[in-house]
Amino acid sequence: MESKQRHSNRFVTLGSAGIYVLEVLGLLLITLATVVAGAQEVMTMVAARQVTLADLLLLFIYMEVLTMVGIYLRSGALPVRMPLYIAIVALARHLILDMKSMGEWALIATAGAVLLLTIAVLVLRYGSIRFPYGSNEDA
Repeated sequence: MESKQRHSNRFVTLGSAGIYVLEVLGLLLITLATVVAGAQEVMTMVAARQVTLADLLLLFIYMEVLTMVGIYLRSGALPVRMPLYIAIVALARHLILDMKSMGEWALIATAGAVLLLTIAVLVLRYGSIRFPYGSNEDA
């Protein structure tokens, strides 16, 4: 029985190590793709000899993705707020680029989505301050 337990523990350890390796490889792939996309955007701006607000917001989104990867690598956990920040910036970029061609309801819906995401960030931030994780709880 004890041998079976050790064998099971070894299997779990190997499986856990394998998943960790896959996570790191996935994060490296995301990092590489984000850096390439950012470089392509910069090259497009240089070729056009023009930098627009939409370009800057897109670069900001790329930086947020890199920050999210860095946080995940350092802590092993992903703060829920990071994807919400990225979504807010992406929706703001969408508003900036397509505002003239958007109908009234699409504009209201997009602005409402930004408002809902902002409220979600505030609720999460309040919850993390008001009800912090204990030392023995998962982050």
